[in-house]
This record gives sequence, structure tokens and C-alpha cells, in this order.
Amino acid sequence: MNETQEWKRAPRYIRITLWILAVVLMLTSAVYQRLTGPTYRLRGEYELAGQVHKYRLIRSAYSTHDTLTSVPDPGSGVTGTLFYKRYPTNDEFTTIPLELENGRLGARLPVQPPAGKLEYYFVLNAVTGDVRIPGSTGENVIIRFKGYTPLYVLLPHVFMMFFAVLFGMRAALAAAFDPGGMRSLAWTTLVLMTVGGMVLGPIVQNTAFGAYWTGFPLGYDLTDNKTLLMWIVWVFACWFIGTRPRQREGLSRLSVILATVVMMVVYLIPHSLRGSELDYSELDQGVPAEEAIGVG
Repeated sequence: MNETQEWKRAPRYIRITLWILAVVLMLTSAVYQRLTGPTYRLRGEYELAGQVHKYRLIRSAYSTHDTLTSVPDPGSGVTGTLFYKRYPTNDEFTTIPLELENGRLGARLPVQPPAGKLEYYFVLNAVTGDVRIPGSTGENVIIRFKGYTPLYVLLPHVFMMFFAVLFGMRAALAAAFDPGGMRSLAWTTLVLMTVGGMVLGPIVQNTAFGAYWTGFPLGYDLTDNKTLLMWIVWVFACWFIGTRPRQREGLSRLSVILATVVMMVVYLIPHSLRGSELDYSELDQGVPAEEAIGVG
């Protein structure tokens, strides 16, 4: 196959179909990331007096104010208590009576420094007996606090990271079915990942937890390390394919497909898993909160 043939684009209907498939894959990835991970609301339900009540318990909050957490009010004069303590510690649980507001029973968790965590659960007191939320004994909700990230930083970061996924998947589809457009898509993926992940990502991390980078070689933050791995793989793929077709174009196409596979595997790891965590034992010893942050 000569160079002119290598750069020949696939028919328009095929390219449109590949874009639709890439969008579906990107949206699937976005939904998966939205519904998994330790910071998204914990979904569940409880039954009382023959009625099922669904709840979503908050697991992420800002270090600017106390945070309201609540469950649906089942009515019939049911009361309840919020139990919470610092996580991970051997503290005794503190209790707060639940108050009824807008059809929900809730209480406010005290604000914590960035990367600080609390574990909590509810107990509802009804005539028919007590109901624990979450239902399993010993299962508590973990909520992590963070600093406020301005939207003008956060939104471009999120936008570029998900569009990096979109263009990366489209690049892999091009490598398989439309190699003429593969290179521009691959290089666009790298640019989006560089700006969104390696530039804006550390800025988001710093505003939220007070450190620009807590991944390799400085730490073990999984989100930072995932971003670094994806970026390195795409740097290698783009370096390998260059800007012009090679004699062994099959290897170039394979490198882009492999880079996308790595990216998809990385996105299967829930967001914020093994992220920044405040060490309360150090905090209790007088270490400043910003210096007592590790990985949990």
C-alpha cells in the first residue's frame, strides 16, 4: 500500500458511524465513573411499616461549612439519630438527634480540613423497632472533605479529560477502520490529556487537597498515577506514529489501539479510589492539617 492510499479516508458514512460509536463508549465511561467510586452518593433503600424508602447518602463535601446529610422521612412520628466519628480513628461515635426538614430527617456533620474523613450512619426509631441506615451492621458511610475548586478550573479539567476519552476511542476506531484519520485524532487526544490531566489536574488537586501532585514518585495517589500512566502511554503512541505514515503502518495502528485499551482499563478503576486522606493521629500531635495528608 503506497503513502497516498494510506492517507485515503474512509467513506463519510463510516466516519459518522465511528463517531457515534465513540460517543456511546465515552458516555458509557462517563456514566460508569459517575456511579462508582468512594465519593459518589451511596444509594440504598430501607423498609418501614410496609413501605420502601430510597436514599442517597452524601460522601463528598466542602471544607467550608458543616454538611447536611439526611434520609427520607417515613412519617408516623419516627425519630432518629446520626452517629459519626473521624475516619480512620478509634474515636467514640458522636450522636446528633435528627431533625425534620422538607420531608427528610437529617443532621449536619461538622466540617473537616481538606482530605479529612468522617464515617457515619443513621438509626431510625419507630414503633415497630429500630432501622439502621445503611442496613448492614458495621457498614458505615465514609465522607471526605475537600477545598473548593473554582468552576473555571474544574469544568475545563473535566471537559478535556472526557473529550480525551472521546478522541482516544475515536482514534482507536480510526486505526481499525479509517487509518487515514488516525494521526490527527491521536495527537488531539494527547493534547487534551496533557492540558486537562497534567496541567489542570494538579491545579484541581491543589485547590482541593493542598498539593499539586501526590502520585509517583512523590506518593501513591491512584488518580494521579492513573493520569500519569495514560499520559505516558499516549506520549509513546504519538511518538511512535509520528505525523506521517510509516513503512510498517500496522504497528502504528496497533500502538494507538493499545494506548486506547490502556485508557479504557484505567477508566474502569473508580475515580478517587486511594485518594488523599488526612492522618488524624498526626493532626492530634500538632502537625498542620496540610502536612498531615497521606493516601487512603
